[in-house]
Amino acid sequence: MPPLPTPEPLTLTARISQMFPMLTPAQIARIATHGHARSIQSGDVLIQAGAEVVPFFVITAGQVEIVRPSGVGEDLIAVHDPGQFTGEVQLISGRRALVTARASQAGEVIELDREHLLMLVQTDSELSEIIMRAFILRRVELIAHGFGDVVLMGSNNCSGTLRIKEFLTRNGHPYSYVDLDHDTDVQALLDRFQVAAGDIPVLICGGDVVLRNPTNQQVADCLGFNNAIDQTQIRDVVIVGAGPSGLAAAVYAASEGLDVLVIEANAPGGQAGASSKIENYLGFPTGISGQALAARAYTQAQKFGAQIIIAQHAARLNCDRKPYTVEVGNGLHVPTRAVIIATGAEYRKPALDNLSNFEGAGVYYGATFMEAQLCADEEVIVVGGGNSAGQAAVFLAQTAKRVHVLIRSEGLAASMSRYLIRRIEDNPAIVLHTQTTIVALEGSHHLERVRWQARHSGDIETQAIRHVFLMTGAAPNTQWLGGCVVRDDKGFIKTGADLSPDELAAAHWPLGRAPHLLETSVPGVFAAGDIRAGNIKRVASAVGEGSISVSFVHQVLHE
Repeated sequence: MPPLPTPEPLTLTARISQMFPMLTPAQIARIATHGHARSIQSGDVLIQAGAEVVPFFVITAGQVEIVRPSGVGEDLIAVHDPGQFTGEVQLISGRRALVTARASQAGEVIELDREHLLMLVQTDSELSEIIMRAFILRRVELIAHGFGDVVLMGSNNCSGTLRIKEFLTRNGHPYSYVDLDHDTDVQALLDRFQVAAGDIPVLICGGDVVLRNPTNQQVADCLGFNNAIDQTQIRDVVIVGAGPSGLAAAVYAASEGLDVLVIEANAPGGQAGASSKIENYLGFPTGISGQALAARAYTQAQKFGAQIIIAQHAARLNCDRKPYTVEVGNGLHVPTRAVIIATGAEYRKPALDNLSNFEGAGVYYGATFMEAQLCADEEVIVVGGGNSAGQAAVFLAQTAKRVHVLIRSEGLAASMSRYLIRRIEDNPAIVLHTQTTIVALEGSHHLERVRWQARHSGDIETQAIRHVFLMTGAAPNTQWLGGCVVRDDKGFIKTGADLSPDELAAAHWPLGRAPHLLETSVPGVFAAGDIRAGNIKRVASAVGEGSISVSFVHQVLHE
């Protein structure tokens, strides 16, 4: 493989003292009680890139270098001196090592396995802050430099390429990207791996495994995302969905000692994870992207011991006997004493005949940095009048030539926060079209033109616009539940006091007590976040419901 560009070593970047902190003798002594001392000789490999089992090392004497295999040898990433430690967030998640750690000078290290490291960060607040901050910053740098075990070859005009980019990015996995539209040396790569044009996008995993237009599940399997998780053991609670409500539930349940498994069909964050910037969430006065918020919560849940399955969807809930089982897409049945349903909702899709032809190739359901790059200096359309649509419009206006916001109603006041309305009104690059809907999408392999109609006049306009962002309404992800729990006429799950006596009788509610707040018509099965009937569509509300549901899980487990 032609060598990829070699970035500067990470030791030259900013925030070095936080990324590579120097531990005090007292801190090292506390770590030592969780592990054991080990002598090292120059050349000893402590961690091999690709290893499934990865220890944590604190260097007490000598020196350890961190390198990444490349097409022409190795790239030096960092050097650890006495008082420093190895690792990044992969150690918390239990995934395979992305880099090699090798002794460059003889000395001694303190070695901890992953279980004892998790115990350390859960019980020692000072060391937890130091280690977790360093791990997160190191992963950020690995992503920024493309220091990973994945090469993605694709085209920015290909929906599959955008899908895999989004999957890797939202799961925080570093990768290198080869743009087949512009890379002059690309044919050598294609010939080496016998890739035809119809195979695009192609993922090279671990340097030798070649996946042609893989599904997200195939990517997750190749990268070993779920290898460290036992999907057969009985759990205290299984949480289905890793959006804000599911992640909040995972953090609180795991931190309170419950055995937690989260099942996520795509990537952490849910619908909120695709938000470019959330500015009205408590505690973030300058705002935070949905992806950053999700990544922090994801790492936080794993720190407390929650296990999270990625790219596996829940296919069925078997609720006729205890323990309940959640059937996963891979055919396994996960047994559990309680369930929190947090599968959220998806944007409703307009009834356009060829909509699916342009999904990921001009039609998008989230506005992140990746999509913004695709439509820089072009005109774009945002459809929707809620906060997500407003956030997308303001974000895209930073790089797009013009942003057309299309809404069915006569104005934004009833559905959007005032601060977003003001920004839209004050931004000359944003044009609001009220009582307007898209009636047709046109193009061959990529969206080329859009036709919209103004309801008040009936006039239809055709615009040469190649990018449309759909953020219209919400449809609940409840298809997999069958008739297990009571739902309202729109498909959202009814809980607590919203369940009528007749509905509970029809569902054969077996207990003398009424359902708890957030409890469904099945005892011990809860719903939180956008999936729940009557839920307020706000990130803070979803987080609150996820955390509240855990208190009722405790009560159910003690019944």
